[in-house]
Amino acid sequence: MTTPDHYDLILSRCRTLFLAKTHDYGTAWRILRLPSVTDQIFIKANRIRTIQETGTQKIADDVNEEFVAIINYCLIALMQLRLPTTAPLDLPADEVAAAYDRENGLNRELLLAKNHDYGEAWRQMRVSSITDLILMKLHRIKQLENLGGAALVSESVEGGYRDMLNYAVFALILREEAAGAQPLA
Repeated sequence: MTTPDHYDLILSRCRTLFLAKTHDYGTAWRILRLPSVTDQIFIKANRIRTIQETGTQKIADDVNEEFVAIINYCLIALMQLRLPTTAPLDLPADEVAAAYDRENGLNRELLLAKNHDYGEAWRQMRVSSITDLILMKLHRIKQLENLGGAALVSESVEGGYRDMLNYAVFALILREEAAGAQPLA
């Protein structure tokens, strides 16, 4: 399966879960400020790293689902970045789906461009290294948030969220291929 096809399958599953949660919870995520979304991603990535380092877990939640959560929280952050501060807390489900699809589409374009330029180097990486890259991006985003966005030469917070989303996709692909599993669908 090609990387774009695999990306589409993974994001389709993420979208289905996200929209089901939107049905159940509405847009409760709108209450989160960007630093809180960043911290939610940190919680997921840190759990993954802890499990990778200890080789054990006491909660049965699958690590793949943590990568899915990272993807969806990154898309929440990207949607929040675009919404005006005056946007209501409760958004219609069709608007949320359209915003999710728009951010996913922009992200897919970035993934394909970078994947071309880097020659799918991520396929030679360890999932643990990808987890570390996500944690590093989180640290960078926290630094940028603490600076109030006044970075001198660094990438934007948006770029960090997009990179983490793509890293989580790569980790899922590598985990599935290593397990010989069918792609997430």
